[in-house]
Amino acid sequence: MDDPLSVGFLGYRFMGKAHANALARLPMFFPDAPAVERDVLVGTDEDALAEAKERLGFERTATDWRDVVDEVDVFYNLGPNFLHVDPSVAALESGTHVLCEKPLAPTTEGAERMVQAAADSSATAGCAFNYRFVPALQYARNLIEAGELGEIHQFRGQYLQDWLVDPDAPWSWRNDAELAGSGALGDLGAHTVDLANFLVGDRTGPIEHVSGHLQTFVEERPDPETGEARPVTVDDAYSAQAEFASGAVGTFEASRFATGHKNDHHVAVHGSEGSLRFSLERLNELEVCREGDRGYETVLVTGEDDPYVDHWWPPGHVVGWEHTFVHENYEFLSAVASGDPYEPDFGDAMAVQRVLDAIAESDETGRWVSPDG
Repeated sequence: MDDPLSVGFLGYRFMGKAHANALARLPMFFPDAPAVERDVLVGTDEDALAEAKERLGFERTATDWRDVVDEVDVFYNLGPNFLHVDPSVAALESGTHVLCEKPLAPTTEGAERMVQAAADSSATAGCAFNYRFVPALQYARNLIEAGELGEIHQFRGQYLQDWLVDPDAPWSWRNDAELAGSGALGDLGAHTVDLANFLVGDRTGPIEHVSGHLQTFVEERPDPETGEARPVTVDDAYSAQAEFASGAVGTFEASRFATGHKNDHHVAVHGSEGSLRFSLERLNELEVCREGDRGYETVLVTGEDDPYVDHWWPPGHVVGWEHTFVHENYEFLSAVASGDPYEPDFGDAMAVQRVLDAIAESDETGRWVSPDG
């Protein structure tokens, strides 16, 4: 592809910064990546939008996504969850490639529309589960796929944060079920369920049954503009048990009330011949225990032969959280340019959505629920 791919972003805050930084890093560290021009930045606050355009390196701005989804080659949907469906569907219908942040949609119905739009379009549709692109987790998947752990018996995942511990922390769209879909379950649990599918899914088959519990600890929070109390209609924490098709078991949990944990995503896999465990707060390390070992060995996944590391610094020089977005963008844009499949696609994200919905349904009914109905 000779001409650069023109890119439009919906959203310029947290995820907008992460993806814009990734695009800026690509030419320096991944010279074989497709050339990209940051064309248009979409938002509603014109003053904030103008400032973000300059800071994130875009050429122009727009206040309505409808005006631009057919004017760019690639559309990044980085907006709040309630804006995932319509802009992504419209972009795919116009033949524009789409990378949408997770979770795919606030509701199963919305996610189904997105999956159908992707199936009907010739464009590439990807969901931004960036933790798949942590070198240590890529290394872990390679070990599992090679049979190093033997038969997989158990997956454990927990994602712990503490940014809502203060009951006076302000209300945001993330506290509203209509805008977000769910709380810790969708925001954090989506990552954990996707990692379960990514790491062990080929060995265990899909998750077939779940039992879940959701809890809200603070029922209302102050509006950041008026100070008036607004209801919290999503979960602050969840826990779930799962059974995979193979008979392997899983445990999942997440909390925004885990005092002392800022962004601790921990996963562990136990097999008949070994185990491994990983923590996002020690992103460059993977702990591995093989059959016959007396305990876990800490492997520093920063060698030149480790996934993606040859693009960065000399062996032993660590990479960070922001680099996962560089890897993700490299893979997605390369798939767009080549026409090759991209994973995780909307179908992978839909599989996560069904598990999350089944966990929520189990909380409501008190029964085990199948993600497939």
